[in-house]
Amino acid sequence: MSDRQVGVLGLQGDFALHAELLAGLGVGVRKVRRPEELAGCDGLVLPGGESTTLRKLLRRSGLDAAIAEFAAQRPVLGTCAGCILLATDLDDAGGVEPLGLLDITVRRNGYGRQIDSFEAHLVLVGEKATSADAVAFIRAPRILRVGAGVEVWGSLDGEAVAVRRGGIAALTFHPEVTGDTRWHRAWLDGFAVAERSS
Repeated sequence: MSDRQVGVLGLQGDFALHAELLAGLGVGVRKVRRPEELAGCDGLVLPGGESTTLRKLLRRSGLDAAIAEFAAQRPVLGTCAGCILLATDLDDAGGVEPLGLLDITVRRNGYGRQIDSFEAHLVLVGEKATSADAVAFIRAPRILRVGAGVEVWGSLDGEAVAVRRGGIAALTFHPEVTGDTRWHRAWLDGFAVAERSS
């Protein structure tokens, strides 16, 4: 994986934890704050944060259009607020205009407020969970609808919490907070598939 360069959106949110996790997997990491910094990136991570703030910063920097163009050719992973940004529809938009890159409907803060945050053990499709495989749901969004062609990649109590189509993947939770590398590894392993289908 060391020959790959992954951008991490560095406008706001927990981008540093994603960068640390990716570096631990032997991947080159680049902080992305301007459209030109996407050049040379093989993939992009949209981290958790505050979705309203992130959306305003994306528009102001011109990264909204640049990311849409990038995602047409390269893999993108969105976690928590990143999942909100990737969606086509928001149940409670609150002024947030999603990028519309993945056919899902999402409700922001679908599991409640900060005080309602929790950790859960999730099974990634095709793998078995162990006692160490916990992820954090922090003011997490909820996926209400999964569109045709979108694969459920992970679930909690029968509800989709991780979805993907080709190289575009969205997680409602934070694997980087607990150090669960399975989701990033599986996304990175899917690069070749995404490149063949693009």
